[in-house]
Amino acid sequence: MTAYKSLEKQFKKLSNYQHLAAICGWDQAAMMPDGGNDARAHAMSELAVLCHETLTAPEMGQWITEAEANVASLSAEQQISLKEMKRVWQQATVLPSDLVEAKSIAGSKCEHEWRTQRKENDWDNFAVNLKKVVKLAREEAAIRAEQTGLSRYNAMLDLYEPGMTTEKLDIIFGDLKSWLPELTQQIIEKQSTVAVEDPAGPFPTEQQAELGKKLMGILGFDFNHGRLDVSMHPFCGGVPQDVRITTRYNEDDFTQAIMGVIHETGHARYEQGLPPSLHGFPAGEARSMGIHESQSLFFEMQLARSPEFVQHIAEFAKDTFGRESDKTFEIANINALYKRVQPGYIRVDADEVTYPAHVILRYEIERDLIEGVIEVDDIPGIWNKKMQEYLGISTEGNFTDGCMQDIHWTDGSFGYFPSYTLGAMYAAQFMAAMRKTIDVDTCLKQLEIAPISEWLKENVWSKGSTLSTDELVTQATGEPLNAEHFKLHLMARYLNN
Repeated sequence: MTAYKSLEKQFKKLSNYQHLAAICGWDQAAMMPDGGNDARAHAMSELAVLCHETLTAPEMGQWITEAEANVASLSAEQQISLKEMKRVWQQATVLPSDLVEAKSIAGSKCEHEWRTQRKENDWDNFAVNLKKVVKLAREEAAIRAEQTGLSRYNAMLDLYEPGMTTEKLDIIFGDLKSWLPELTQQIIEKQSTVAVEDPAGPFPTEQQAELGKKLMGILGFDFNHGRLDVSMHPFCGGVPQDVRITTRYNEDDFTQAIMGVIHETGHARYEQGLPPSLHGFPAGEARSMGIHESQSLFFEMQLARSPEFVQHIAEFAKDTFGRESDKTFEIANINALYKRVQPGYIRVDADEVTYPAHVILRYEIERDLIEGVIEVDDIPGIWNKKMQEYLGISTEGNFTDGCMQDIHWTDGSFGYFPSYTLGAMYAAQFMAAMRKTIDVDTCLKQLEIAPISEWLKENVWSKGSTLSTDELVTQATGEPLNAEHFKLHLMARYLNN
């Protein structure tokens, strides 16, 4: 067996272990009873170590060296695959197994107890667990920084956004901060004359789920290779052949859960559209979390919140909830609801205009936390200060809706948050490019999603990780990331429409 074939076999084995870990993680969040957490934490820790040991097996380095020496005998696709295998292997080999195990146990405990602590506004006990997670994350960051020559936070950021740095982000986010507050105020002033009325509940969970699944089907979700469930924090998990998405329901407001489902459907379509020939290999995975978020935000913000699609949501909701004569279900009102710009506490419920402020706040905190500029005990005060500065609202004493609202830090996912706003920018740029060849508005009016899906599949999904993020965006749109498309999108939808 050639060295390259040995690598393929080893990565397939790793992929199978990761498959099990993904389904166990979904089960922990969506199905598992509380009493199962300790045993599950240790089982998943064992699995995390097994994955790590499989990826860092002594022979892996030798196989990579031999495969590189015989690279001329590999196909173009195999050469790209080898490059990605090496990148993933290098990221893993720097971490000792005991750190991987400690991270898994601490993260699992912190995440599980956070589910109760958040409900109880219990910052003090949450902080105890978070300090352990941060300590281990800093250890990881220091090791990765030494290997890569990057700063500690950049070394973590590179796990989610290969090639992105704080230097680039500070320019991108600095530009956003220069025009977004004024634009937000202009939009709020314009909307102050628009009457919007929230539909009155209750909206039974079963009916919300029925509506969500209907929209998932229209948007092309493959139910033969995926399912929808409930969790405290919406997410997309599983594997391309078995994608698990979740949402959360509020019987007083169906609009949030529906958009949550559509957002996760965007993630799922990306996973289900990844190149089958590369399943099980790093080159067949999503390029970056920014590109992943671009797909969820493309479906939610670019498609589902457009007036052309909202008209269908309004009609379907009216039928589902039996509100044929309810004026709050009229298209104009539902459209105004989904366009409403209003600073709020919760990131996942934020409109697309104020959403970047939530991301920038988290980025600035986690960057300084990993670099050792601030400590865990500083987070609530800094969070409150930045919320007042960026969004004009206070979270003092309100940890539930403040610094305890997100799941990301509980398991040490520092470096992820910038992906959300990068994703929104990529999504706007993809839409601008798509409109050059597709009449998107007519497609949405007629619920003909296939041409949109085909464009995304050809230009994004089928590429997996065979291109760098910059290469993917440039090939798809004709230029690298250009934040001007995002600005023009917001102005067109909220000021000129």
